[in-house]
Parts: sequence; C-alpha cells; structure tokens
Amino acid sequence: MTRRTHLFALAGFWVVAVSLCSSVAQAQTPSLVMASTTSTEQSGLFAHLLPAFKQATGIDIQVVALGTGQALDAGRRGDADVLFVHDTAAEEKFVAEGFGVKRYPVMYNDFVLVGPANDPSKTRGKDIVAALQKIASTQASFVSRGDKSGTHAAELRYWKLAGLDNKGAGYKECGCGMGPALNIASSTGAYALTDRGTWLNFKNRQDLQVLVEGDNRLFNQYGVMVVNPAKHPHVKVELAQKFVDWVISPAGQASIKAYRIGGEPLFFPNANK
Repeated sequence: MTRRTHLFALAGFWVVAVSLCSSVAQAQTPSLVMASTTSTEQSGLFAHLLPAFKQATGIDIQVVALGTGQALDAGRRGDADVLFVHDTAAEEKFVAEGFGVKRYPVMYNDFVLVGPANDPSKTRGKDIVAALQKIASTQASFVSRGDKSGTHAAELRYWKLAGLDNKGAGYKECGCGMGPALNIASSTGAYALTDRGTWLNFKNRQDLQVLVEGDNRLFNQYGVMVVNPAKHPHVKVELAQKFVDWVISPAGQASIKAYRIGGEPLFFPNANK
C-alpha cells in the first residue's frame, strides 16, 4: 500500500468512525413527545423555554402543536408522553377518566377580542359578553377557530353566557389554528377571540386592534399532565415527569416569566399559587 493510499484509508476510517459516534450519540439522546396548543408554539414560548429545559436535563422534546381538544385526543390514543394545554375543565375530565396521571397548573395569560380599528359593532370595552351580543346583532364578521381548541372552548362559553345560539350571519368557523384565524380576520376585517400571547407575536395585524380586554372571564389558565402509563405502557413517564417537575420548578417558572416581546410579558407563571 502506498503512503497516499494509506492516508486515504485512514481518512475514510475516521469519517466513518465520527459518523458512527454521532449516530450513537443522537440515538442515546433522551427525547419525548409533547402535544400542546398552537398558542404556546405560535407565541414563541417553546422556542424560548425548551432549549432551557434541554440545557438543564439533556432531554429533547418534539412538540406536536394542536388545538387543546386534539392534543387531549392524542393523549387518549397514547400518541404523546406529556400534554401542555389550556382548557381546565377538559383537562380535569382527562385525568378523571384515567388518561392523565395528575394535572398541574403552570401559567396563565388572558384572552382578548380583536377587531377592525373602526369597531363597526361598537364592542370596545371590558365586557366580552356584551361585545359578542353586539357582534351578533349587527351581523358583523367573526372568525372562530372552530377546532375544539382551548380558545374555541372559551369562545363557546362566552357565546353561551351571551345567550346566543344564533351568532349572526357573519360568524364563520375556519377549523384552523390561532395564527391562521388571525390572518383571516386581518384580511377580511373581522372580529376574533385570541390568546394574548399569540396576538403579541402576530405580525400581520393590518388594522386589527385589541378591543375588549380586562374582563375576569377572559382569564386563560394553562396546565401540564403526564399521560397515564396504565393506559399506554409505552409512555416515557420518567422523562415526561422530569419536564413537569422542571416547568413547575423555580427555574422553569423563571424561564416562563422571562419570555417577553417588546418588553411585555406573554405568560405569567403560577404553578405554586
């Protein structure tokens, strides 16, 4: 073997060796699947939060962003290890049915009603129920997510409080996430209910403005749950519990509190309250 051939052979060996070591390292990196809401992803929170969790624990998280109802269904099927969602009543039912181990409160923000700056239905104020009644009575355009998400569930509660089965001719369901729903509202001059976190991170506002905020009924609580291994033995319960323990710990709560856009906080940690 010539010297040159020998060097090429050695180079080839090291390329293969490095590649194999890299593959082994990747295979050994612990990971889990989290089903969560579109609001936690589209607000940018997870891009901030999950790297901090990995740095603390070495665990990767694959996020599947869905509406809360769909995320809970993923948990029922065993398609996720942990859930991070925002529909307290549905979450408590999930645990009561034996699909979740325990529900932990994590953080909150609020919902807001956004709409055209000229506010054709005169909704501006603090009363979400009165605002929806005005939207229905004026047949104004309203974009609903219509996707069984936590935001959709909250919206339906407000319509029920308003005593309205008929939401007006302008009411449309898009069956989509919060970002697409806001895009439709901004392009058509419609009203929409959104969580504040997604709104603050939304770039295509055009002339949409926050019109209704500050109503106590607009409170938006988030919770986290490990999927019950008694229902689905393949669930990575130890890794999932590590995420739960971290996100409700002082370090995880501080990371949530630190996430801001334009100096404004998007979520408020309340795991210990």
